[in-house]
Amino acid sequence: MIKFDREQRIIVTGASSGIGECTALMLNELGATVIGIGRNTERLRQMQANCKYPENCFIETKDLAEDIEGLPAYVKSLKEKYGKFHGLALCAGISCVKPLQMLSFDEMKHLFDTNYFSSIFMAKGFADRRINNGAGSAIVAVSSISSSLCDRGHISYSGSKAALSASMKAMAKELVTSGIRVNVLSPAEVKTPMTMDSLDREKLYPLGFGEVADVASFIAYLLSDKAKWIACQDYIINCI
Repeated sequence: MIKFDREQRIIVTGASSGIGECTALMLNELGATVIGIGRNTERLRQMQANCKYPENCFIETKDLAEDIEGLPAYVKSLKEKYGKFHGLALCAGISCVKPLQMLSFDEMKHLFDTNYFSSIFMAKGFADRRINNGAGSAIVAVSSISSSLCDRGHISYSGSKAALSASMKAMAKELVTSGIRVNVLSPAEVKTPMTMDSLDREKLYPLGFGEVADVASFIAYLLSDKAKWIACQDYIINCI
């Protein structure tokens, strides 16, 4: 059984909805102290209220894409506020479905800032040996099956997720020498507010769309000591 203790502090980005929210709730229920980061204060407060152990859940309202270069310093400020961290779950992300001729640079940059650059620089801050607990610490990034199975209209989205998957695997080989495990999850379509407009595609999946808990439970496992021999992997979560 997966268990954490309250001294194992885990940062969860995108904690105000979808996979991030479910991950924060699950990690809290399993005993970890969770620092949930998101852009929507009201939804973060609701997530905190829904925790099994709300006294071990803290919320931080922040748009990670606003000051990407400042994110390592932001992670340091969180460490000074809460203590050293055991794990980092990178769940924040946005979608964009537009054909090539409709793409704009500003929209594409915003998507990359959110899906790619913010995760890389959050991880950079976490990897500072003064910030994490050292050997046994772990990072899990949520990418997408779209990083390898690209579809029409997903030029920006697939590109951002492919970049995330590749960079996290390269990062894993750097950090594993310090005992920090880095892994990636690349789920197919999961029922979240971000995918509600694509429910007509569910018929393509023999087992239906996934649930956020299907991904959150895998994140919890990879952050736990049960996965102490797993690093540098990119797991595709799919039913076809």
